[in-house]
Amino acid sequence: MSSHPNVQRVADALRAAGATGEIRILDEAAPTAAAAAAQLGCEVGAIANSLIFDGDGEPVLILTSGAHRVDTGKIAAELGLTKLKRATPEFVKQHTGQPIGGVAPVGHPAPVRTLVDTTLDQYAVVWAAAGIPHSVFPTTYQELLHLTNGIPVAVN
Repeated sequence: MSSHPNVQRVADALRAAGATGEIRILDEAAPTAAAAAAQLGCEVGAIANSLIFDGDGEPVLILTSGAHRVDTGKIAAELGLTKLKRATPEFVKQHTGQPIGGVAPVGHPAPVRTLVDTTLDQYAVVWAAAGIPHSVFPTTYQELLHLTNGIPVAVN
């Protein structure tokens, strides 16, 4: 496993929550779902993209299937937000401690409001980033809900 502090924080959070999937370090960075799926040999839809949005100044993490786009208007309305927009790299780093392309569902300095795409439930194994663009871990839809205290939602 990588000795990168982000990966260690994610590993610690996973272990504390009872998750059993091992973090895997990829040969190449996988900043997109397609890049991760190609290296892992899985469907793009089985990649849980960790997308941070700025919801009226507060971070919102949406774990979406790599095959989907987020309907920000729909999600903003469901959450009672005035606006939900893609966060800047600085906003992402400030609230997660992790870079875009490597944001994990866990291991953040403080809890982040999280939504989990219900489409991920159709995959036996879902892959999520583990703190840096070169790291991932296997999980399940149900485990993602548990790990993040996430809200299930159809994102598109």
